[in-house]
Amino acid sequence: MVVFLLIRAIPGDPCTSLLGERATEEACARFNEANGLDRPVLVQLGIYMKNVFTFNLGDSVRFSRPVSQLLIERLPLTTELALSALTLAVLVGIPLGVLAARRHNTAIDTGTMALANIGVSMPVFWLGLMLAYIFALLLRDTAFALPPSGRLSAGVFSIPYFEVWGWQLEEGSTAARVHEYISNHYIFNNLITGQWEVFWDAVKHMILPAVALATIPLSIIARITRSSLLEVMGKDFIRTARAKGVKERWVVRSHAFRNAILPVVTIIGLQLGALLGGAVLTETVFNLAGVGRALFDAITGRDYAIVQGFTVVVAGVYVIVNLLVDLSYAYLDPRIRLE
Repeated sequence: MVVFLLIRAIPGDPCTSLLGERATEEACARFNEANGLDRPVLVQLGIYMKNVFTFNLGDSVRFSRPVSQLLIERLPLTTELALSALTLAVLVGIPLGVLAARRHNTAIDTGTMALANIGVSMPVFWLGLMLAYIFALLLRDTAFALPPSGRLSAGVFSIPYFEVWGWQLEEGSTAARVHEYISNHYIFNNLITGQWEVFWDAVKHMILPAVALATIPLSIIARITRSSLLEVMGKDFIRTARAKGVKERWVVRSHAFRNAILPVVTIIGLQLGALLGGAVLTETVFNLAGVGRALFDAITGRDYAIVQGFTVVVAGVYVIVNLLVDLSYAYLDPRIRLE
């Protein structure tokens, strides 16, 4: 509801954005009537809320297509990008945090946290441009060259798994849309179908955007891991384990880290939600047609249906992710299960 009202409070309107500033009042009147924009805002809000609860996200005035179809096309790319960035952030951030905690108040700790602070402060658009400049231009004739934009190379196509396996799906059906959405995850689709050339091409195109997008969550995860682990390592049961002669690596791995993991899991869930909705700059720099880029274009073009529909879906995913994170506490901490 807030997004619905805020997007209409922005100066400008869909008619002027789509037809241009020279659009006549008569043309805009016909346009608004055709798209239901001539009704009072509260009436439009009531219709919108009714449609949302029936899973109808409306039609885009810019593309003249249902928002659900645009989501099927755009959301898989953003999901792949967010999961790739989060995987990189977790695989690098947690070990860096553990290393900094184990080497507390040493040069390693200071250097690691300095890099983390730089990572948090580094603008994503600047880092993306620098990565593209280095790996696509300076290293273009080497084995380290990586594509600077797009999702697949020219002439490379991803064939959906249901076509590869010869499945017959009714066009326009719910099942067809679900399978189309899944197959639009190019890395997963080509992995399960054995289209290795397309798979590696999709992976290479994902590396630079994922690295650029992972920098901030990586730094945050490293800092949270360090602080949480340092807090736990000062507890009495850690001193007891050390007094019993347990090796330091087992003290950290089996005793300290397991008790310090909950804040890290929480921040990982929050970062996944943030990555899904905050990849606008990354998708713009690397010319990726994902949810973030679509939202930016829809806001500037006053395409209300896309802004509202994409926001609802991203917010829903965010809520689901955080619910799963909360439920995971019972698995990670036996004390919560007992309570």
